[in-house]
Amino acid sequence: MKNLKVPFAPIRFSNSTLYLLDQRKLPVHEIWVPCRSSHAVWKAIRTMVVRGAPAIGVAAGYGLYLGIHSFHGTREGFLKKLRAQAAYLDSARPTARNLAYAVERIVHRVATSKERHVPKLRDLVLQEAKDIHTDDILICRSIGKYGSKLFKPGSRILTHCNAGGLATSGYGTALAVFFAMKEKKIPFFVYVDETRPLLQGARLTAWELFKSKIPSTLICDNMAASLMRAGKINGVVVGADRIAMNGDTANKIGTYGVAVLAHAHKIPFYIAAPSTTFDLKTKTGKDIPIEERPHSEVSEMNGKRLAPKGMKIFNPSFDVTPHSYISGIITEAGVLRRPFKRSIKTIQQLLRDGVQ
Repeated sequence: MKNLKVPFAPIRFSNSTLYLLDQRKLPVHEIWVPCRSSHAVWKAIRTMVVRGAPAIGVAAGYGLYLGIHSFHGTREGFLKKLRAQAAYLDSARPTARNLAYAVERIVHRVATSKERHVPKLRDLVLQEAKDIHTDDILICRSIGKYGSKLFKPGSRILTHCNAGGLATSGYGTALAVFFAMKEKKIPFFVYVDETRPLLQGARLTAWELFKSKIPSTLICDNMAASLMRAGKINGVVVGADRIAMNGDTANKIGTYGVAVLAHAHKIPFYIAAPSTTFDLKTKTGKDIPIEERPHSEVSEMNGKRLAPKGMKIFNPSFDVTPHSYISGIITEAGVLRRPFKRSIKTIQQLLRDGVQ
């Protein structure tokens, strides 16, 4: 881990404590939240101290260790507690596939081990969590490598929400494309959607790009259409929280609207995501569970009310973009193209190496 350089590292683990950069406080304050129990990690995921599909998967891996690190008993008792803790952590947020993938991978690794000594089983959980953390950084770098080949010098690219270092172990998925382009010294420019209601684009993506000195401009969500019509945007790259086997993709609310606009203006629209975001059990986007978050996220901002008290509110955190609007899916194995049912099969072996 020490030799893997990343632009931002929002997750640290040391001395049985998971430290998470509180993304609710950015960009004004950089505060680290210590988590010493699985409950603390569950709460951090639920309340979005940590967010982004890969990042919450990594956090959950360490959370699983914290949930069993003091266990003493038999192998059978250990496995029972491990599975219970995995189910508990998986319940924190329902949409992102990486959360379930991480805890399933660890349970699978331990359950298939012939080790019976409980202290060594605990060590095995921690090592697998660390491996997931390291793998995420390497995967994101590969995503950046492949994605950086898609755009010509001078490209003006739009991104929605935050799929950067803060949403992963430090390098990003969608923003990995930009970091890689910068490393290659390819000139380009980024437009950043603010991303209502929690403003992850304005608070997080803008913060990452600004600190990385990547040329960029923040826009309101409803400005993208006019910029596309004016010819100021010639590509879109966003992240993903879960991808169905036909290519339908769940991502932050508003992504579907951007995809429709890009399609109408004949602008390539790319998803950037690790293979762990593919859900082998989900055939289409209709089967993806969509999290609905607290109404206060819409009715209030910084503790100040924006809407009349008592007003009805609907606050889904994600929407699903149909595969027909997606030009390609950038993964660590390359860029997948339509028909996605066929191309997605090419990376199924990568998932089989972990947990199906």
